[in-house]
Amino acid sequence: MDVREQKRLLLLTAGHAGGRLERLAQAVAEGIAEFADEVELRQHAALAAGVDELRWAQAVLLGTPEKFGYMAGALKDFFDRTFYPTEGALAGLPYALFVSAGNDGTGAVSSVERIVSGYRWNRIAEPVIVVGEPEESALTRCRELGQTMAAGLALGIF
Repeated sequence: MDVREQKRLLLLTAGHAGGRLERLAQAVAEGIAEFADEVELRQHAALAAGVDELRWAQAVLLGTPEKFGYMAGALKDFFDRTFYPTEGALAGLPYALFVSAGNDGTGAVSSVERIVSGYRWNRIAEPVIVVGEPEESALTRCRELGQTMAAGLALGIF
């Protein structure tokens, strides 16, 4: 497939290097990599990404650790910097979320979903919440999330 025809998938993460979220994000990226001929992946730390990266994307995967029952500040900062410049322009953008949680992760999920509803993005899968140290089953769920997003994007399902 010609590179210009590839679908564009943005993976944004808000964890720190060497943390649990990094392992989850790596598993998500492994799932996406199975569709490397059809889907171009760009992976960015939320603090380093902005409007240009978001406008480039045809789908977004968001990864955040749970911080005090909320999303990481880095992801909130990304939303703060990109919401008004893209307001209304990205309605329907497919997205999915994965969370590395110390508690139950529901606060992080609800805080992301509350903001994403303002963008009017389209959630394509239930959030993957991993509590504590990621075991192989959790990494498998993350790989499957990446596969699902990449396959759906490649096939034009969303």
